[in-house]
Amino acid sequence: MGEDGKHHADYSSFQTTDRKKALEQLLISYEALAEGQDNWVCNLANAASLIWHCYISLNVDVNWAGFYLTRRENKKELILGPFQGKVACQLIQFGKGVCGTAASSQQTQLVPDVENFPGHIACDGETKSEIVVPIVQNGETVGVIDIDCLDYNGFTKLDQEFLEKLAASVSKTCVF
Repeated sequence: MGEDGKHHADYSSFQTTDRKKALEQLLISYEALAEGQDNWVCNLANAASLIWHCYISLNVDVNWAGFYLTRRENKKELILGPFQGKVACQLIQFGKGVCGTAASSQQTQLVPDVENFPGHIACDGETKSEIVVPIVQNGETVGVIDIDCLDYNGFTKLDQEFLEKLAASVSKTCVF
């Protein structure tokens, strides 16, 4: 059990259907779990689980939630990181697809219909919408948060707001 009396698995229980409250809980839970821990594998594995359970509790039909990280060997390429969902593309070039665009531009990509995104990379042909949020440390992209949905318009500006806060928290809590 954690110092607050919670079992770690309790953080995966989202008891609200209010999107803002669930996203607030996601952020608070990540920060509690990452406190005193700077290992990126550990923190991002927990974050991927939290994201997954948050959206499933909201009945958002996510089919992938996780991270791509900037490769140490090639700073213009992302490599698959911790995630929940089906197996995924392993490498993505900066500037290619939704993830690569978010990584190179350092701007969130909120995509209501992936078929209308130029150069979309279809790791899963069932994906209809996507949000990708860059994670930046010291002015450099260190990775992205990537969430795919089986429905069109799966994500909103509210999701963007809270996922950008999560990306900032990840940036502060992880050594890459």
